[in-house]
Amino acid sequence: MAGTTPQPTRTTPRTRSWWGWGWADAHPDDAECTAMGALLPGTLSRPLPIPRVRDLAVAAPTVEPPRSLAHLVGADPEDRAAHAMGKAYRDVVRALRGRPGRVPDLVARPTDDQGVADLLDWAGERQVAVVPYGGGSSVTGGVEYRGDAHRAVLSLDLTAMDRVLEVDTEGRAARIQAGTLGPSLEDQLRPHGLTLRHFPQSFEFSTLGGWLATRAGGHYATGRTHIDDFVQSLRVVTPAGISNSWRLPGSGAGPSPDRLFLGSEGALGIITEAWVRLQERPRHKASASVAFTDFPSALRAVRALAQSDLSPANCRLLDSGEAALSGAAHDGSSVLVLGFESADEPVTARLERAVALARSHGGRYDGSGGDGAVGGSEGSPDGDAAVGAWRSAFLRMPYLRDGLARMGAVAETFETAATWDRIPELIDEVRREVGEAAVKATGFPATVNCRLTHVYPDGAAPYFTVLAAGRAGDEVAVWDDLKAVASEVLHRHRATITHHHAVGRDHRPGYDRQRPEPFALALRAAKGALDPRGILNPGVLVD
Repeated sequence: MAGTTPQPTRTTPRTRSWWGWGWADAHPDDAECTAMGALLPGTLSRPLPIPRVRDLAVAAPTVEPPRSLAHLVGADPEDRAAHAMGKAYRDVVRALRGRPGRVPDLVARPTDDQGVADLLDWAGERQVAVVPYGGGSSVTGGVEYRGDAHRAVLSLDLTAMDRVLEVDTEGRAARIQAGTLGPSLEDQLRPHGLTLRHFPQSFEFSTLGGWLATRAGGHYATGRTHIDDFVQSLRVVTPAGISNSWRLPGSGAGPSPDRLFLGSEGALGIITEAWVRLQERPRHKASASVAFTDFPSALRAVRALAQSDLSPANCRLLDSGEAALSGAAHDGSSVLVLGFESADEPVTARLERAVALARSHGGRYDGSGGDGAVGGSEGSPDGDAAVGAWRSAFLRMPYLRDGLARMGAVAETFETAATWDRIPELIDEVRREVGEAAVKATGFPATVNCRLTHVYPDGAAPYFTVLAAGRAGDEVAVWDDLKAVASEVLHRHRATITHHHAVGRDHRPGYDRQRPEPFALALRAAKGALDPRGILNPGVLVD
């Protein structure tokens, strides 16, 4: 049975940071930045000032929209600067140094498919590059323009298309506009007792369309965690016309049209709507943490859990460095964070079985996460102190990264996935070779930590955190050097260049090496057919 949904609330007393992660008022102050920098050798003595748009050389737009589209398009310098980049470390540093790159000439906010189509028609006629923009949380160069092959650049912001249009409670699905931010999406589903249950770290600042276009991974470690798993159908506006796939529970009718656009990062079309599968909101949650003295034993425990039928919602393994950084442990132990949830039955028994399995591999368990009916479904429960410490650090970490960037440090993450037989050696070599590269580049040792964020019966997704000194004024080059070393290690082990952060422009070299050449030929052909004038997000995925 279909139903209407409440309108989203569009106003907020807080403002987004134009140069860094999240809310402008949530960033560390100068004193906290200085204290963090003091813990990392080779950083600046005082933090770089927070950048101001008025200090940038934002040129006047080189094009004007036609009168028929003027109501959708703006040229405010601060708005344009905020749409110039994503939120990767290299983006934050470029903003801090006053070098944001190519600032878009215009920012458009269409409210329907016709507006999107009209903007694409105009842009194609005028050779204006169109860069789709949802929440702007890309950490791989996915929402910026690089190069000079186009006359002008239009940032196409979808966030005015932010409604849950229809809910099918019998089929547990909803038709949702692509510009809907995570919190608004869940707020509109909550009266129906349903949830999408997709909570990436960027949840507060990313959109459904962005998740679809980047094949985003959510918070949950097993089961349905990639956005791909939730898609019933997509509506996509392309320069060649509108693609609207049928809403189906499954189909064997040839290659899936939805799979063509999932992960296409705006290079083939603009995703404007999707029917997505929903779930009942969890009422029962339980969590626990298990400590390990030996990291290889912890890896074996996680593999056993992934290959069991327990399906934990959270099964996140932190190495000793990551555990210390998050406050989950300070004795050199690695920590396994476990969480279970259910909409209809207690999960204590499953948690107990998981803990017993972890203990059989040498884990230490000293407490209980409990079980009970709880509200909401965002993230994991905090019934265990280590779990709570990890979750708080998880949500705060992007802000701390920006604080370290103000101190001239390199502070960034990258992730991958590989089969279990490759995981131990892969982790060891990334730690060693990236650490050696950091010493070579800066003269100071670096910290390279690892955690497993997602686990599968056949493999896992290691997620690395790198903390290193920078070179004053040259921090981006240092990070690019370290990223190149890491990418080479991943390629050597046939590990993916990205598990859930998308390709963008930063991962293009690794993606070009990973994909089979016949598929590259097909992708180029699709690009040429759907975007014959080459205006859609030039430089991502394929030329």
